[in-house]
Amino acid sequence: MRVTALSIRILRQIIRDKRTLALLIFAPILVLTMLHLVFDGDDYVPKVGLVDLPEMITEQMDLSDAEITEYSNETKANDDLAIQEIDGYVVLDGQVPSIFLEGSDPSVNGATLKWIQSAFTNLQQNGNTTELEVDYLHGSSDMGSFDYFGPVLLGFFVFFFVFLIAGVSFIRERTTGTLERLLSTPLRKWEIVMGYVFGFGIFTMIQSTIIAWYAIYVLDMMMEGLFIYVLVITLAIALTALTLGILISSFANNELQMIQFIPIVVIPQIFFSGLFNLETISDWLSWVGPFTPLYYAADALRDVMVRGYGWSEIYINILVLIGFSILFMILNIIALRKYRKI
Repeated sequence: MRVTALSIRILRQIIRDKRTLALLIFAPILVLTMLHLVFDGDDYVPKVGLVDLPEMITEQMDLSDAEITEYSNETKANDDLAIQEIDGYVVLDGQVPSIFLEGSDPSVNGATLKWIQSAFTNLQQNGNTTELEVDYLHGSSDMGSFDYFGPVLLGFFVFFFVFLIAGVSFIRERTTGTLERLLSTPLRKWEIVMGYVFGFGIFTMIQSTIIAWYAIYVLDMMMEGLFIYVLVITLAIALTALTLGILISSFANNELQMIQFIPIVVIPQIFFSGLFNLETISDWLSWVGPFTPLYYAADALRDVMVRGYGWSEIYINILVLIGFSILFMILNIIALRKYRKI
């Protein structure tokens, strides 16, 4: 009977906590739906450029299952390759086709090479080509999946742990009465928010620096650009996670409820961060990516670490992350009103 009574008490406690009950049902459904939309999407269609190929050759090629762009000169094709308008292009060097790939995504490289080899099958059978020469704008044939996914994972882990620590710590400030005591002082709400952001921010800077350094110099993650840019990006995403974590904690009553927000707020961002190719996700869902901070952090980290880009290519992403942080800080100031007794 005592076991039965305890079980009934726990069940009643869960039922009374509507937020927990909703998350127990809604969160798994959301994650499973996201996985279905990602892995049940269309196959990737390579974008291939053909540079001044004779008509007699293109007529013998199978040009289906790819987005074809024809170029009159190699300069324009190379420009489009640099901005990822195409995944690769083919140009004839005498009688031998030369292939130039963007190279930063191994899976896209494989799909593009496979299509080109298939398209040139008829020519190979006729003896017109004997070998396909491949060159890479970024990366190389030895580039592994970890080199491509590493920047995304780096940004995700910085975001995840800062979000969690900030949220749980801010809840502890509330439950111990520290926040209420601060609100009873002449301090303005924006001063309280900025104080917490700067306080947690110092620890966040140290944490982000250590994680980035370890990933690049100990795990030997691919690094083509400057470490200082990686550090700036990780600090920007950490600040965004910090302000978002504090904001979300305003809607949680304890540490458990804060953790319950992870499947709703953090995990969905993984699917739009570049870990999976957005071009294979349903069109009606892929638009979500630009509204998530990890989308910009992962893109900037990949630009620096894989493509070797500099400030001129990443500053927009960093400004967007700073914009997210400012937005979350404003919302934090608004959220503090419900704690101040008037």
